[in-house]
Amino acid sequence: MPEFFIHPDISQAKTIAADFYTAPQYYEAAKEKIFAPSWQFAGDTCGQLKDAGSAHPFILLENYLNEPLLLTRDKANELHCMSNVCTHRGNLLAYEPCKINQLRCKYHGRLFSLDGKFISMPEFKEVKDFPTAQDDLHRLPIFQWGKLLFTSLQNKIVAHDLFAEMMQRIPWFPMDRLQFRADLSKDYMVKANWALYCENYLEGFHIPFVHAGLNAVLDFGEYATELFRYSNLQLGIGKKGDACFDLPKDSPDFGKEMMAYYFWVFPNMMFNFYPWGLSLNIVQPQSVSECRVSFLTYVTDESKLNTGAGSGLDTVEHEDEDVVEHVQLGIRSRFYDHGRYSVKHEKGTHHFHSLIAEFMG
Repeated sequence: MPEFFIHPDISQAKTIAADFYTAPQYYEAAKEKIFAPSWQFAGDTCGQLKDAGSAHPFILLENYLNEPLLLTRDKANELHCMSNVCTHRGNLLAYEPCKINQLRCKYHGRLFSLDGKFISMPEFKEVKDFPTAQDDLHRLPIFQWGKLLFTSLQNKIVAHDLFAEMMQRIPWFPMDRLQFRADLSKDYMVKANWALYCENYLEGFHIPFVHAGLNAVLDFGEYATELFRYSNLQLGIGKKGDACFDLPKDSPDFGKEMMAYYFWVFPNMMFNFYPWGLSLNIVQPQSVSECRVSFLTYVTDESKLNTGAGSGLDTVEHEDEDVVEHVQLGIRSRFYDHGRYSVKHEKGTHHFHSLIAEFMG
């Protein structure tokens, strides 16, 4: 039997072994088995790459994957994602966001175009078989949805397979009007394994017990989960007269009081769509028992802020933190190894555990 096995029949399945959340070897193995093949949020075009000649360095999943990458917009307005490491001696190329015509290494002057192509290198005339394709910067794929940008270190999963259901479900949502609000965005340090935080998000079962405020606006009896290959959707249906989406007639949800669409994309991204905009949550592993959760706020209609299910997000977050931090303490018990799933309410968590088992092998 595989090291991690999740029975495909949720009514027979046990949850993933507690060791996954506590053992350093599984935390380290997940870097290459789960996160390196995945697609991750890279940035946006709201301000970072607004103009031609823009360059935006970033660390992909800092303190975990720790990969230095660079987003650029060239003079032809094409977007690129590439390694931010010079192919000569490994120096970082761009130290901070800037506007430039070319990328020049500050160490020995190696020069690259904004699409990562090698241009020139001082004092290299005597070097044989130079340059080659290996002297170009390693280029990574970009997937763009509206103003949001995503990339993958290994590109083993087709981006369309992760995002298609979400894009098809809400084609009417104004992704091109997203405006990033740093003043409404926040990072939370959570003393729990990244996967515990994700699986808590993936079920509404705990809402009546943990989130009194959220439970007051959501119709828990109508709460539903839909599963896809690498993602899933939780439907937040409210009560008549509350702040809901004005859905087009061709929407499969037309006629429902839709307050929120909660999309999760494997392994660690949550897209929470509200009538006011999008709260994009990125769960970033920091250690086997700690993660950083970034709440990135993108507003499309400021007049609807602080209404319905999309209000009081800071309170909801602290309620979730309290629960998952206590679970992290509990699963270390010598008396706990596996649990069972609610067939009705924990389909999303079962789906998540099944993907972990698949990727961990």
